[in-house]
Amino acid sequence: MKRKLFCEISPLTYAISEKKCITERNIKDFFLAPSFAEKKRKEKLPYLICRHNSLIRRRLGNVDMRLQENKAVNLSIAAPKLNRILIRPGETFSFWHLVGRISEKNGYKEGLTIVNDHPSSGIGGGMCQMTNLIHWMVLHSDLDITEHHHHDQLDLFPDFKRKIPFGTGTSIVYNYLDYRFRNNTSRTYQLVIFTTDEYLCGELRADKPQKYKYSISDENVYFSREKDGEVYRNGDVYRTRLDSRTGAEVSKKLIRHNHACTCYDTSGLEIRDMTFSDE
Repeated sequence: MKRKLFCEISPLTYAISEKKCITERNIKDFFLAPSFAEKKRKEKLPYLICRHNSLIRRRLGNVDMRLQENKAVNLSIAAPKLNRILIRPGETFSFWHLVGRISEKNGYKEGLTIVNDHPSSGIGGGMCQMTNLIHWMVLHSDLDITEHHHHDQLDLFPDFKRKIPFGTGTSIVYNYLDYRFRNNTSRTYQLVIFTTDEYLCGELRADKPQKYKYSISDENVYFSREKDGEVYRNGDVYRTRLDSRTGAEVSKKLIRHNHACTCYDTSGLEIRDMTFSDE
């Protein structure tokens, strides 16, 4: 039997571990003193780098739709804290630095969360959809991602109106699992983030055009049943750099290889049988 981690023993030990991680991150940020993006500009910067809208209420397996409704509330509270933020040369964007601690007192509701690699619920659940949106737009820019966590090696929900490749999501926990990127360019970038009744909407803009455009695509995607009897989602995610003027491909880089165990009914999928013996 696998030995439990200290944080898994009880709710009290989990709270102690969480407090320890939060304190360690605060100390680290204090001594490293990164130049965090904090300034906003009411007017939009002139050049659109990427625009993306993300459906807020999605059917995720058997997840209670009440949690989806609450997520809509949570996203609407957090969005104004990020909207129109400037990321100037040399500055680092930190999601938690801008959004801060989420709590019931601040209006946040119980939404969908992932705990120990399984769907659960908690106050402020659904924030990862915000960082998913931001990450997708940043992948289309010259910005450098400095901190990115993922729901590791698990495919938690069946596809529902998926528009972007699997494996380009994020995982965040206040404040020790953050989403951060740094502007090492000579441009100033700006995030425009807002919600409508149906969508979480985002734009990444800049004060000067980029020399390159970026395309994110998945290849070699398939499901496989393997020797352990489980079904896995497989595939490769590539980031292609294109010349903005000519559209010619400049480079292509593998940014993620997916081999994720599915956590839902796969009976309707085409599955490759990989259970045969090597002997």
